[in-house]
Amino acid sequence: MSFSSPHERKLKEDVDEDDPVEQMISRTGCAELHYSVQECMAEHQDWRACQKQVRDFKDCMMKFQSAQREQRGKQT
Repeated sequence: MSFSSPHERKLKEDVDEDDPVEQMISRTGCAELHYSVQECMAEHQDWRACQKQVRDFKDCMMKFQSAQREQRGKQT
């Protein structure tokens, strides 16, 4: 049996319709960074070895959240 790696995942078009977390992450534009964290964790089994990936994902999510706040501010 062969398992696909996170690198083989496609972004929006391949997101499982039943998984709201996958859908949310895909909408942020940070999905590839999320998969990078998952891959690192699977390889090292220790989040401390994955600090760069975690930091990159966090930065992407913070950027998305900041843009969302700005967007909401312009709507009011």
